[in-house]
Amino acid sequence: MRWFLSRRSWLQAAGVSFGLGALGFRRASGQAANPHDEHVLGHAGHALGVVGEADTEIFDPRAYLTAFNFSHLPELDRSRYYRETLRPDGTRLREYEIFAVDREIEVAPGVKFAAWTYNGQVPGPTLRATEGDLVHVRFVNQGSHPHTMHFHGWHRPEMDGSLAEHQVLPGGTFTYEFEADPFGLHLYHCHAVPLKRHIHKGLYGPFIIDPKDADDTPRDEFVMVMNAFDTNFDNENEIYAVNTLAHYYMHNPIPVTVGKPVRIYLINITEFDLLNSFHLHGMFFDVFRTGTARTPSERTDTLMLCQGERAILETTFRYPGDFMFHAHQSEFAELGWMGLFRATEAGRDT
Repeated sequence: MRWFLSRRSWLQAAGVSFGLGALGFRRASGQAANPHDEHVLGHAGHALGVVGEADTEIFDPRAYLTAFNFSHLPELDRSRYYRETLRPDGTRLREYEIFAVDREIEVAPGVKFAAWTYNGQVPGPTLRATEGDLVHVRFVNQGSHPHTMHFHGWHRPEMDGSLAEHQVLPGGTFTYEFEADPFGLHLYHCHAVPLKRHIHKGLYGPFIIDPKDADDTPRDEFVMVMNAFDTNFDNENEIYAVNTLAHYYMHNPIPVTVGKPVRIYLINITEFDLLNSFHLHGMFFDVFRTGTARTPSERTDTLMLCQGERAILETTFRYPGDFMFHAHQSEFAELGWMGLFRATEAGRDT
């Protein structure tokens, strides 16, 4: 209990309200409280989340959901960070410009975090290739500490970014080159020591490799990175989220279409907690752990992942309405890791 109260106490001191904070607000407003009010407001507070609006000009969690290879940027800006060239064998050369830079980010309305970032954002940009493509990543360290990029997948040892001689010093550059293999949902992150500090500060991002004969069924695809932030440097997280901004998708539900397949690229990169989880209300989903198999390993509504684990989830919404998703560790959900999908019939506005 002491551990939980310390997190809540910090958030209250910072002026952030989660969950049942709505109940205290109503009482402070002079309205009478009775058992019925308390019951109703308890559930209303569950949907409230944080109070206030965060600035999404630099990092927009809604745009991040579907931004692959900088696709959210205007073409001229995109070409600064991503280029692709068709090769004679039908594969592609994919070239990326990634830089590390120190930047203060907002993790809840009014709550700032001194992050280390890839391309100024947390999580880093989603990189996407097809099995067999040649990947070039030119990495520039504009930060204040040595950094690297370590990609999960097949590559030569000198491309691993994990040893002392692999560190890129501030002001330095290095080009990672490897063939995209195997297909699946992968991860890249800094591997400089102390590792937990470099990852927790924000140096991580998704790396998707599609199979050569990928299924081209029309579907909605979303990238969801479960992360958290230790805002008072006590090696415990005070803020939990998916895609960084606490409770963002409670106030900005993710739009989906009834009857249209949905694919979620789910990654857990939470530091200081052994496990994180994803629970979806009112339905089940197929789980493809690491995305490296063609058949699902299970069908469930709750999935547990340790740090660095990831899974592709596939489902279809049968009914219109709002469907909640959140961590099934209740304290994670109350501290920011909660959101909604909003399902509508085809042809109807959200």
